Amino acid sequence: MPPTRTLDDRIDRLYQLPLDEFTGARNTLAKEVAAEGGRADDIRKLPKPPAAAWAVNQVHWSRRPTFDAFLASASALRGAHADVLAGKRADLRAAGTAHEESLEAVLKAALAVLKDAGHPATDATKQAIATTLRALPGAQIRPGRLANVLQPRGFEMLAGMPMGAGPATRQSAKAPAAEPAPPRAAKPEPRDRSAERAKALAQAKEALADASKAEKAAAQVVKREEFEAARGAREVERAQARLTEARAALDAAQQAVEEAEQEVADATKKRDAIARRVRDASDTLARAHVKTEAAQAAVARAEK
Repeated sequence: MPPTRTLDDRIDRLYQLPLDEFTGARNTLAKEVAAEGGRADDIRKLPKPPAAAWAVNQVHWSRRPTFDAFLASASALRGAHADVLAGKRADLRAAGTAHEESLEAVLKAALAVLKDAGHPATDATKQAIATTLRALPGAQIRPGRLANVLQPRGFEMLAGMPMGAGPATRQSAKAPAAEPAPPRAAKPEPRDRSAERAKALAQAKEALADASKAEKAAAQVVKREEFEAARGAREVERAQARLTEARAALDAAQQAVEEAEQEVADATKKRDAIARRVRDASDTLARAHVKTEAAQAAVARAEK
């Protein structure tokens, strides 16, 4: 027999199901866990992901190479920023381009997942996926189990990265205490190296300022799109309610039509049956009339 799946495996499977099946499967899993003596309430509390988060989950589960390449590019970009802030050489442009390309690949894959599943990929949904992908590398969330869309909480790529100490500072920290030495001319740091470090630091600060500005602008766009998405969702709900009412009215009208058609059919059968009886009675009357005339003729002859 195959080994019993662990609860983690069963939860993973839950997040791989079609979006419309999530709630029913989650409730079924909660009942199974309760029957096994487990914490069923923890399962019942698992929220149904919105379409954007669900699509990102599906890329993780069904297109792992694309998803892993995206996470690797995010790690490489984070490392490049760390090197620049530490005064080291790093190609930020190449790392940033690679990350944007891998993010775009995941975004396209997620949109394809939504299309294949029959879910509309609106501009708001596309924006939510892109925002979630930018926040994902720094989030403490198990891949494949996104329950909500994410929002970056600052410049994620540089979060927690201290400014590196220069070579002279690190050397002085390591130097042991010693007797004062005779004065000696200090060997100056090469001018080109100092200028290179200053330029790299300036570029990193400029990149940080640009990224912060872009983040604020993106946050405003997200808020606006979220508002529009919420309004659109309310309009969809109202339209669905009207559609449900219309379908109910249509069903009632269809039932009334079917009942009327049945009544017409029954009345037609009854009419035809009565018509047959009328014809039979007419035939009987005609035959009786003939007999009456014959009898009258016989009586007339007898009286003569």
